[in-house]
This record gives sequence, C-alpha cells and structure tokens, in this order.
Amino acid sequence: MREVFHQSLEDVQSRLVEIADLVVVAIDRATRSFGTSDVALAEEVIEADAIIDEKALELDELAIEILARQQPVARDLRIVVTALRVSASLERMGDMAEHIAQLSRSRFPERAIPKGLKTTFTRMGELDVEVARKLAELLRTQDLRIAEAIRDADDDIDELHVSVFEKVLGDSWKGEPTATVDATLASRYHERFADHAVSVAKKVVYLATGDWAGADDEAEPSPVI
Repeated sequence: MREVFHQSLEDVQSRLVEIADLVVVAIDRATRSFGTSDVALAEEVIEADAIIDEKALELDELAIEILARQQPVARDLRIVVTALRVSASLERMGDMAEHIAQLSRSRFPERAIPKGLKTTFTRMGELDVEVARKLAELLRTQDLRIAEAIRDADDDIDELHVSVFEKVLGDSWKGEPTATVDATLASRYHERFADHAVSVAKKVVYLATGDWAGADDEAEPSPVI
C-alpha cells in the first residue's frame, strides 16, 4: 500500500508538470498573438484553455482521492494539499493567457497593443513566458534556486505594469478610451500571471523547507515531491 501511495504522489507531481507545460505554451502563444494580431494563435489559446481546466480538475480529483483513501499525515498531507493549491494557481495562469488572447481576438484585424506601448508589452510578454518556463522547471526539478529567478522576473513585470498606468494617466496620452481600457486590462493580466507564478514558487519552497518566511529568501536545491 505504501508503494501505491508513493506512486500516487509521483503521479500528482507529473500532472502538475504537465499542466505547467501547457501554461507555457498558452502564454507564449497568447503574447505572440497580442503583439502581432495573429487571430489564429489567439483562437488556439482560447480553445486550449479547456484542456488546462480539465487536467487541473483531474489532478484535483486525484488529490482528493488520495486524501480519502490514504489519509496522509505530516509532510505527505502537505504535499497533497499543496498540489491542490498549485493546481488552482496554474489554472488561473491559463485563464490569464486566455484573457490576453481574447483581447487580441476582439481587436482583430487591428492590433490590441496601443500606440506607444509596444515595447513595454513586448517585454512584459517575454518576461511572462520566461516566468512560465522557469515555473515548469521548478516543478520538474525542485531546484529552489529557480524560485528566486521567478521573483526577480516578477519584480520587473511589476515595474512595467506601473509604467503602463503612468503612461495612460499622463498628460501626453492621446489614446482612445478603448485603447486605454485595453492597455490597463492587458497590463493587469500580465501582472497577475506572474503573481500566480510567484505564489506557486513560494508554496514549493515552503514544502521543501517547512519555513513559510523563508520562502522569500534564496534557497538551496532540495527534493520536494
């Protein structure tokens, strides 16, 4: 029974990695569609979000089954509960990618990026893709040093997010109301995407170290699941 239990925990981890990989694809396609008005890419992201939702639900059902059948305690219990919370964050990251794609589709054939903000959103998109890839690697390897890189990238995204608001609220902003709404929404989606990644990284660090406060500090590699 113990062997079956550990196999179930390994299955939980592999499913988390699978979902994280799908999120990488989603945010990469979403940001590219947003920058180029590629409506075909946007449609792919929107349609694929249902797959992310389904896999997150299946993982949750597996975790609940483990709780009911195996009644894990101590660290094993934390692993399963953490998996449930991480699954929810990954699902929300997929939603953020979908929202970005929906903005791109709604403005087609025009570009969703307002004039004067192309460089900013291009960089935000690059950073979000970087964050997603690092998060998938963190879940795959449990190398906790990656968590620090995720937080650093999130800081950069936060700065860009603030710069978008400063731009659209500035006296020199000449964008139409629609452009203003698009800019603020898109910036928020990018920023929230990275926030969810940081949240997942903190949970992984806590699970490995048992120290929630230490989740904000640089940590050495340690096995998690």
